[in-house]
Amino acid sequence: MSASIYEIPVRKITGEETTLGEHRGKVVLVVNVASKCGLTPQYEGLEKLYETYRDKGLVLAGFPSNDFAGQEPGTNEEIQAFCTGKFGVKFPLYDKIPVVGSGKHPLYAALIAAQPEAVSVTGVSFADDLRKYGIVPNEAPEILWNFEKFLVSRSGQVVKRFAPDTTPDAKEFVAVIEAELTCV
Repeated sequence: MSASIYEIPVRKITGEETTLGEHRGKVVLVVNVASKCGLTPQYEGLEKLYETYRDKGLVLAGFPSNDFAGQEPGTNEEIQAFCTGKFGVKFPLYDKIPVVGSGKHPLYAALIAAQPEAVSVTGVSFADDLRKYGIVPNEAPEILWNFEKFLVSRSGQVVKRFAPDTTPDAKEFVAVIEAELTCV
Protein backbone atom coordinates (compact mmCIF):
# COMPACT_ATOMS: atom_id res chain seq x y z
CA MET A 1 0.00 0.00 0.00
CA SER A 2 1.38 3.38 -0.89
CA ALA A 3 1.37 6.31 1.46
CA SER A 4 -1.94 7.32 -0.14
CA ILE A 5 -3.82 6.56 3.09
CA TYR A 6 -2.25 9.80 4.27
CA GLU A 7 -4.23 11.68 1.64
CA ILE A 8 -7.72 10.28 2.33
CA PRO A 9 -9.90 12.97 3.92
CA VAL A 10 -11.18 12.20 7.41
CA ARG A 11 -12.74 14.34 10.11
CA LYS A 12 -11.71 14.58 13.73
CA ILE A 13 -14.45 13.76 16.21
CA THR A 14 -14.65 17.50 16.89
CA GLY A 15 -15.48 18.17 13.22
CA GLU A 16 -12.22 19.50 11.79
CA GLU A 17 -11.25 18.20 8.37
CA THR A 18 -7.88 16.43 8.29
CA THR A 19 -6.05 13.35 7.00
CA LEU A 20 -3.91 10.69 8.63
CA GLY A 21 -1.06 12.63 7.01
CA GLU A 22 -0.92 14.55 10.29
CA HIS A 23 0.68 11.38 11.70
CA ARG A 24 3.18 10.87 8.87
CA GLY A 25 6.42 9.37 10.20
CA LYS A 26 4.68 7.66 13.11
CA VAL A 27 3.34 4.13 13.53
CA VAL A 28 -0.44 4.37 13.44
CA LEU A 29 -2.87 1.83 14.88
CA VAL A 30 -6.28 2.36 13.26
CA VAL A 31 -9.18 0.82 15.21
CA ASN A 32 -12.93 0.87 14.54
CA VAL A 33 -14.43 1.41 17.98
CA ALA A 34 -17.84 1.24 19.66
CA SER A 35 -19.20 2.25 23.06
CA LYS A 36 -21.82 -0.47 23.63
CA CYS A 37 -19.93 -3.60 22.61
CA GLY A 38 -18.67 -6.53 24.63
CA LEU A 39 -15.20 -5.47 23.46
CA THR A 40 -15.61 -1.84 24.61
CA PRO A 41 -13.34 -2.44 27.65
CA GLN A 42 -10.50 -2.60 25.10
CA TYR A 43 -10.56 1.22 25.24
CA GLU A 44 -8.70 0.97 28.55
CA GLY A 45 -5.98 -1.22 27.07
CA LEU A 46 -5.74 0.88 23.92
CA GLU A 47 -5.22 4.01 25.99
CA LYS A 48 -2.56 2.24 28.07
CA LEU A 49 -0.83 1.11 24.85
CA TYR A 50 -0.95 4.69 23.56
CA GLU A 51 0.43 6.11 26.82
CA THR A 52 3.22 3.51 26.87
CA TYR A 53 4.40 3.94 23.28
CA ARG A 54 3.39 7.41 22.08
CA ASP A 55 6.79 8.91 22.97
CA LYS A 56 8.34 6.20 20.77
CA GLY A 57 6.14 7.17 17.83
CA LEU A 58 2.84 5.26 18.20
CA VAL A 59 -0.46 6.97 17.46
CA LEU A 60 -3.85 5.35 17.91
CA ALA A 61 -6.61 6.50 15.60
CA GLY A 62 -10.09 5.52 16.82
CA PHE A 63 -12.90 5.55 14.27
CA PRO A 64 -16.32 4.99 15.84
CA SER A 65 -18.69 2.94 13.70
CA ASN A 66 -22.28 1.88 14.17
CA ASP A 67 -22.08 -0.96 11.65
CA PHE A 68 -22.30 -3.84 14.11
CA ALA A 69 -25.58 -4.43 15.95
CA GLY A 70 -26.07 -0.70 16.53
CA GLN A 71 -23.33 -0.66 19.17
CA GLU A 72 -22.26 2.93 18.50
CA PRO A 73 -25.54 4.88 18.37
CA GLY A 74 -24.33 8.15 19.89
CA THR A 75 -23.33 11.43 18.35
CA ASN A 76 -19.67 12.36 18.05
CA GLU A 77 -20.04 14.54 21.14
CA GLU A 78 -21.59 11.68 23.14
CA ILE A 79 -18.91 9.25 21.96
CA GLN A 80 -16.11 11.61 22.92
CA ALA A 81 -17.63 12.29 26.34
CA PHE A 82 -18.02 8.55 26.95
CA CYS A 83 -14.46 7.72 25.89
CA THR A 84 -12.81 10.46 27.90
CA GLY A 85 -15.10 10.15 30.90
CA LYS A 86 -15.19 6.38 31.29
CA PHE A 87 -11.78 5.35 29.93
CA GLY A 88 -9.68 8.53 30.02
CA VAL A 89 -9.02 8.26 26.29
CA LYS A 90 -6.46 10.78 25.06
CA PHE A 91 -5.62 9.15 21.73
CA PRO A 92 -7.13 10.80 18.65
CA LEU A 93 -10.76 10.01 17.89
CA TYR A 94 -12.33 10.67 14.52
CA ASP A 95 -15.79 11.11 13.03
CA LYS A 96 -18.18 8.15 13.19
CA ILE A 97 -17.96 6.39 9.80
CA PRO A 98 -19.19 3.25 8.03
CA VAL A 99 -16.48 0.57 7.81
CA VAL A 100 -18.33 -2.18 5.92
CA GLY A 101 -20.44 -2.56 2.81
CA SER A 102 -20.62 -0.57 -0.38
CA GLY A 103 -20.78 2.72 1.54
CA LYS A 104 -17.67 2.12 3.66
CA HIS A 105 -15.39 5.09 4.16
CA PRO A 106 -12.54 5.28 1.60
CA LEU A 107 -9.98 4.95 4.41
CA TYR A 108 -11.40 1.55 5.34
CA ALA A 109 -11.62 0.51 1.69
CA ALA A 110 -7.88 1.25 1.40
CA LEU A 111 -6.99 -0.48 4.68
CA ILE A 112 -8.94 -3.62 3.74
CA ALA A 113 -7.46 -3.68 0.23
CA ALA A 114 -3.96 -3.52 1.74
CA GLN A 115 -4.62 -6.23 4.36
CA PRO A 116 -7.60 -8.38 3.37
CA GLU A 117 -7.09 -10.90 6.17
CA ALA A 118 -7.10 -10.32 9.91
CA VAL A 119 -4.63 -12.23 12.08
CA SER A 120 -5.97 -13.85 15.24
CA VAL A 121 -3.56 -14.11 18.14
CA THR A 122 -6.06 -15.97 20.34
CA GLY A 123 -6.21 -19.19 18.33
CA VAL A 124 -10.02 -18.94 18.43
CA SER A 125 -12.12 -17.94 15.46
CA PHE A 126 -13.91 -14.72 16.32
CA ALA A 127 -16.34 -15.47 13.49
CA ASP A 128 -17.26 -18.70 15.27
CA ASP A 129 -17.78 -16.74 18.49
CA LEU A 130 -20.19 -14.41 16.66
CA ARG A 131 -22.12 -17.41 15.32
CA LYS A 132 -22.60 -18.63 18.92
CA TYR A 133 -24.54 -15.40 19.52
CA GLY A 134 -26.64 -15.95 16.41
CA ILE A 135 -24.75 -13.32 14.42
CA VAL A 136 -23.86 -14.08 10.83
CA PRO A 137 -20.31 -12.76 10.41
CA ASN A 138 -19.26 -10.70 7.42
CA GLU A 139 -17.40 -12.56 4.72
CA ALA A 140 -13.71 -11.79 4.30
CA PRO A 141 -12.25 -9.38 3.50
CA GLU A 142 -14.90 -7.21 5.22
CA ILE A 143 -14.37 -5.98 8.77
CA LEU A 144 -15.66 -8.68 11.09
CA TRP A 145 -16.69 -6.59 14.11
CA ASN A 146 -15.82 -3.64 16.33
CA PHE A 147 -12.21 -3.24 17.46
CA GLU A 148 -10.51 -4.69 14.40
CA LYS A 149 -7.01 -3.23 14.25
CA PHE A 150 -4.78 -2.10 11.36
CA LEU A 151 -1.11 -1.34 11.96
CA VAL A 152 0.38 1.25 9.61
CA SER A 153 4.15 1.73 9.34
CA ARG A 154 5.97 5.04 9.57
CA SER A 155 6.03 5.11 5.75
CA GLY A 156 2.28 4.60 5.44
CA GLN A 157 2.33 0.89 4.61
CA VAL A 158 -0.51 -1.16 6.12
CA VAL A 159 1.62 -3.93 7.61
CA LYS A 160 -0.80 -6.02 9.68
CA ARG A 161 -4.47 -6.46 10.51
CA PHE A 162 -5.66 -8.01 13.76
CA ALA A 163 -8.97 -9.67 14.66
CA PRO A 164 -11.35 -7.80 17.02
CA ASP A 165 -10.62 -10.07 19.98
CA THR A 166 -6.92 -9.23 19.88
CA THR A 167 -6.51 -7.48 23.20
CA PRO A 168 -4.19 -4.46 23.37
CA ASP A 169 -1.93 -6.29 25.84
CA ALA A 170 -1.63 -9.55 23.85
CA LYS A 171 2.09 -10.44 23.70
CA GLU A 172 2.06 -11.22 19.97
CA PHE A 173 0.27 -7.95 19.20
CA VAL A 174 2.58 -5.82 21.34
CA ALA A 175 5.63 -7.53 19.80
CA VAL A 176 4.52 -6.53 16.30
CA ILE A 177 3.97 -2.95 17.41
CA GLU A 178 7.36 -2.80 19.16
CA ALA A 179 9.08 -4.23 16.08
CA GLU A 180 7.41 -1.63 13.87
CA LEU A 181 8.40 1.16 16.24
CA THR A 182 12.07 0.18 15.92
CA CYS A 183 11.95 0.52 12.11
CA VAL A 184 13.09 3.90 10.92
